[in-house]
Amino acid sequence: MTFTAAPKLSLTLPDHTQLPDSDGTFVKNLQEHPQSILLTDSIKPVLQQLHPDGQYCIGQDSGIYWRLTEPLERGAEAPDWFYVPNVPPALNGQMRRSYVLWQEYVAPLIILEFVSGDGSEERDNTPLSSSDNEGDRKAGKFWIYEQVIRPAFYGIYEVEKASIELYHLVENGFELLAANERGHYPISQMGVELGIWQGEYLNVELPWLRWWDLQGNLLLIGEERAERERQRGDRLAAQSERERQRGDRLAAQLRSLGIEPEA
Repeated sequence: MTFTAAPKLSLTLPDHTQLPDSDGTFVKNLQEHPQSILLTDSIKPVLQQLHPDGQYCIGQDSGIYWRLTEPLERGAEAPDWFYVPNVPPALNGQMRRSYVLWQEYVAPLIILEFVSGDGSEERDNTPLSSSDNEGDRKAGKFWIYEQVIRPAFYGIYEVEKASIELYHLVENGFELLAANERGHYPISQMGVELGIWQGEYLNVELPWLRWWDLQGNLLLIGEERAERERQRGDRLAAQSERERQRGDRLAAQLRSLGIEPEA
């Protein structure tokens, strides 16, 4: 009996350079990009300490591909902000265009969504079904994050309500976390807390989403750090000037008594 060898199957999945990096839609409000920058700028010193080798990546309104479908971008979610630890910031010397789960072995540690509508999209728990392949119904964002992408933390931030819901992945599902006594949500893996800060950023007064350390100290952006250093320098200069004036007064008093200060 003669056996014929089975033909070899070649399966090559597309990588981040071959997948769309945009679905062509507009950002839903002008606050989203400043909010992402605020989160990234203030957390960078923490991530540099956690990853001295630079092995991490941050996505801002970037695609996370979780399945192959047609059109291709239908198989991706684009969180407003996410962080993945222990992965290279670039792949094969190329800047990441998206985060492709079948290329990677590390899930995002945290995914954050900024609500523009009523929050139903971010809380949509509709499961994937066979009809989804024909485009009749798309799986809900909450379901995709919980059941497929599976970040350790998923946050839903609503600027109009000045609120943040933070979910933690426990076994097979998300569990809503309670805030601590400061109204913040600790993320021990990052050594930070997440919460709402009322203040002005980029000339806009809003309840912004921000980081604190585990002692409750606000993590500053570069401009705030520079301003704090400037104020510290001003205080040191003022203190030095007060000490100089005090020395001058003391020298004058000694001279009035016939004593040379240098002696």
